[in-house]
Amino acid sequence: MPMPDESGVKKFLDRSFDALLPLLAAPFAFLIGGIILLALNVDPLKAYGVMITGALGDVSGITQTLVRATPLLLVALGIVIAFRGGVLNIGGEGQLVMGAIATTALVLWLESWPGWILMILSMLAGAAAGAVWGGIPGLLRARLGVSENLSTIMMNAIAAQFANFLLVGPLMDPLQREMGTFLPESSRIPKSVWLYRPIPQASLHIGFFIALILALLVYIFLWRTSIGYRIRAVGLNPAASRYAGINVPHYEALALTLGGMFAGLAGSFEILGVHHKLLQYLSSGYGFSGIVVALFGNLHPLGAIPASILFGGLLVGGDKMQRAVQVPSALITTISGLVVLFVVSSVILTERRARRRKIHG
Repeated sequence: MPMPDESGVKKFLDRSFDALLPLLAAPFAFLIGGIILLALNVDPLKAYGVMITGALGDVSGITQTLVRATPLLLVALGIVIAFRGGVLNIGGEGQLVMGAIATTALVLWLESWPGWILMILSMLAGAAAGAVWGGIPGLLRARLGVSENLSTIMMNAIAAQFANFLLVGPLMDPLQREMGTFLPESSRIPKSVWLYRPIPQASLHIGFFIALILALLVYIFLWRTSIGYRIRAVGLNPAASRYAGINVPHYEALALTLGGMFAGLAGSFEILGVHHKLLQYLSSGYGFSGIVVALFGNLHPLGAIPASILFGGLLVGGDKMQRAVQVPSALITTISGLVVLFVVSSVILTERRARRRKIHG
């Protein structure tokens, strides 16, 4: 019986170790989080137990987790497209807000229209508003060479202030004015345009399933179409792409525009499926958390699916843990940051090990 090749066994062990590295990121992050909990005189096992049961312990927790995962997944898909095109979209927060504004304004303007028609139009309006808000930094980069890092962050601030202006002005609920409370929120949209909820008495809406389909379509778009190929080529090597005749600025701008479209759709789903009105603090930081989700999903549209569910569970379970064991909400943000830190570190280490193996044969 022939003995196994020693070099083959070593390669198998090396590749297995590389594959396990990202999977170990979350446990290490929670281990450090447990140390922080001990420093706060909180039992880590009890705290994490509350977090897990809060997010996955019953139908309510699971559906809430999937609801929170929906905008995270959509924003992450936009981040993935932008990154594959060689640009970084930090403007998901503003694009989401603009999508929510466009959806709310259209529904309230045309509220007498048939529900299913208005629902589809409002989704398209939200996606279009996000695309415009992402396309402006893309155009500035393509035409003037303005850094998208700076311009997308500035667009976040503009969108937030625009929403505040509308909520204390044209879009404020007339009932709030009559009562003299002047709360910064819009009127409630008609029930006819609310996203369908497949489970009675649960918060889960069909937006989650639409997001899953879109994740698959983004994968097909990036890896099975000529436009997606050009976007990825630009992201991998702009100089070689330019030499091959690809219009690099055009595809960078397109990547940012498509990224904004998905973030805008996330804002539309938040209005149609969750809040049913425009609120001052609608986003809950989804625009920035989506970056974390995209990184944890290895910047792949299909990898973003489990990553969004994980971080949706962290948000839901974290809220339950905060109330049950009285820990600061910033701890959940810390754990999320630690997860990303370990994931990115594992990816860098894996790439270095791969280069070393290639050099040494």
